Amino acid sequence: MYKNLAATLVAACFFSPVFSQTAPAKGSVTEPVKAGFVYVSPITEAGWTRQHDEGRKAVEAALGNHVKTTFVENVAEGADAERVIRDLASTGHQIIFTPSFGYMEPTLKVAQDYPQVKFESITGYKTTPNVAAANARYYEGRYLAGIAAGRMSKTGVAGFVAGFPIPEVLQGINAFTLGMRSVNPQAAVKVVWLNVWFDPPKERDAAMALFNQDVDVIAFHTGSTAVMAAAQERGKMAVAYHSDMRKTGPDAQIVAVTHQWGAYYTERVRAVQNGTWKSANLWGGVREGMIRVGDFGTRVPAAVQQEVLNAQKAVGAGKLQPFRAGKAPVRDNEGQERIAAGQALSDAQILQMNWLVEGVVGKVSR
Repeated sequence: MYKNLAATLVAACFFSPVFSQTAPAKGSVTEPVKAGFVYVSPITEAGWTRQHDEGRKAVEAALGNHVKTTFVENVAEGADAERVIRDLASTGHQIIFTPSFGYMEPTLKVAQDYPQVKFESITGYKTTPNVAAANARYYEGRYLAGIAAGRMSKTGVAGFVAGFPIPEVLQGINAFTLGMRSVNPQAAVKVVWLNVWFDPPKERDAAMALFNQDVDVIAFHTGSTAVMAAAQERGKMAVAYHSDMRKTGPDAQIVAVTHQWGAYYTERVRAVQNGTWKSANLWGGVREGMIRVGDFGTRVPAAVQQEVLNAQKAVGAGKLQPFRAGKAPVRDNEGQERIAAGQALSDAQILQMNWLVEGVVGKVSR
């Protein structure tokens, strides 16, 4: 997850599109590859960290005795992260994954001292010869979830519990709102900012407050299942994020936007094994299999499910772009035109997003 407005400084587009299988190369590693993972929160039943740990397990399943993985959970961004990353690098780990934006600078710092170790800054954007970066187009899933929310909401008012007002989160809020308004042009999305990624009590309180404001469906960009649990408790509906959360909200969940890291992690560890690892910067979405929408709840009619799945295929094929305007321009919630009619935002513009679309009730602190 991002945690710093420095992300708005990202400009150029630099992303390689898909994963590829590589043949063993000369000088490849014959001993098991030691792969380390650093997690920003505890490994919970569902959520951001859970999905990355599922990715780690996928590496083990794919590579068997050719890999040994290590993980350290609940590591604070900053000095603690640098200490943990350095410890992994000094104990023979050949590749280290650091999936949190606040880990980017500590990763770069340690990488300077361990040029033979490969590092993967997940949600970071700075690269060096031994530091790669990767992120997912979460906003694609958000748009699709917005379609489901727009079809299911009776009040036409959704809530959104958000961590920090940085581009990744703003992309999600805007895409979700555009998805809702594609099926209900009058839909509104009320946002509550928490300025924290993982604080279940705070997440729950924000959800409860939104439910008291005509909100009957809610989305969130936080790290726990607290918002889903609150929706279940109040008899409301919710969009799961990161993971399928039907276990937490069997009656509340309408759809889940899930992150799939297993293929990417496996490919990168295999590249270390083959001696073919190279620094790169990937921004993958539905097409690359990194974002998936599904896991519908029992309340969602078959027709709505099919509508969302058809839209997902269109996104994967490049026929549907969340940040492309139709016949009318897209404006922000202060009335300024942001996307001209018939035009689409470039990746650089999406990465620097610092505004909220028309229909969002909330502000971006600048």
